[in-house]
Amino acid sequence: MVVSGTMPPLTPSAGVGFRIARRSLVGVLLIAAVLFPEFTQSPYVLGVAFQAEMLMCLALGLNIVVGYAGMLDLGFAAFFAIGAYTTGILSTKEHWSIIATIVPGVAVAVVCALIIGFPTLRLRSDYLAVVTLGFGEIIQTIAINLNQTGGPTGIYAIPMLTIGSVVVGSNTGYYYVFLVLVVAFALFSTRLRNSRLGRAWLCIREDEDAAKAMGINTNHYKLYAYVFGAVVGSITGAIYAPALSAISPASFGFSESLLIVMAVAIGGLGSIWGAMFGAAVVEIFPEVFRSFAQARLLVFGIALVVLMVVRPRGLFPERAFHGLGARVRARLARRSAERSLPVLGDMAES
Repeated sequence: MVVSGTMPPLTPSAGVGFRIARRSLVGVLLIAAVLFPEFTQSPYVLGVAFQAEMLMCLALGLNIVVGYAGMLDLGFAAFFAIGAYTTGILSTKEHWSIIATIVPGVAVAVVCALIIGFPTLRLRSDYLAVVTLGFGEIIQTIAINLNQTGGPTGIYAIPMLTIGSVVVGSNTGYYYVFLVLVVAFALFSTRLRNSRLGRAWLCIREDEDAAKAMGINTNHYKLYAYVFGAVVGSITGAIYAPALSAISPASFGFSESLLIVMAVAIGGLGSIWGAMFGAAVVEIFPEVFRSFAQARLLVFGIALVVLMVVRPRGLFPERAFHGLGARVRARLARRSAERSLPVLGDMAES
């Protein structure tokens, strides 16, 4: 009997085991996030935590535009502002509930995305970045000059978020609200990526001309990505407004858009885990370096430069866990082959 030197195929149970391990890890992380407020009673720590979750939501929204469709957007904070100001105006002047203001905010954001997207998403690269930057500046300028938005001082005394009979008025409450949003947006992003729409975005990101040659209507699909990102940004802004009870134009400028882009880039373009971890790094690191006083931003910048040199594709680049799964499966296959070869040799001798 001739013994082949080829490696036997990996049994299906090994792949199933890896998927179970991956889901178990996600479950452990989720349980740890749910129990986190029980281990810290500091309002400051919880405040930083829900600010990090808020940035995670925005990073997941921008990841659809930049990471999936490959469009550099430097004005994403505009949709964040639209959601926040719609909630602030309707809740303070018209006395709407916070939940009821989410739908109008999403509608306004979608209309603005369509108005800006139709003529400009045909542009590429730096030209598109300049247009989106200008859109962000336009929204901030409108917020500064309109009486309805409170002018430069913004809107104050925004009522607290009420969900049924539950009134959310503490950092702990908003921590859990934003945690739910992060999980919902992450699942939404996963479903989008695995859909036909997501595969079209990835084709456009890799080579737009080739995508056109394959029959993909690139303009329409890029507009879909821009609209989905606007929806995520406006919902996040609608919850952000009552969380701080006051909003002003300074919170929605270019610096905020740059932080969101930084979170996506540091985490890894196109990676859902990367967007979340990148947002956590961008929000938490300056607080860690607060002891450096005036030099903390310098230290933070140096740390980011070192991080991007060491990990140029980001902390969790796209398909990182899939590569890990392949390596684990290959190692399991080698071990299975090593165990089976002696048995095959005995069979050959007999």
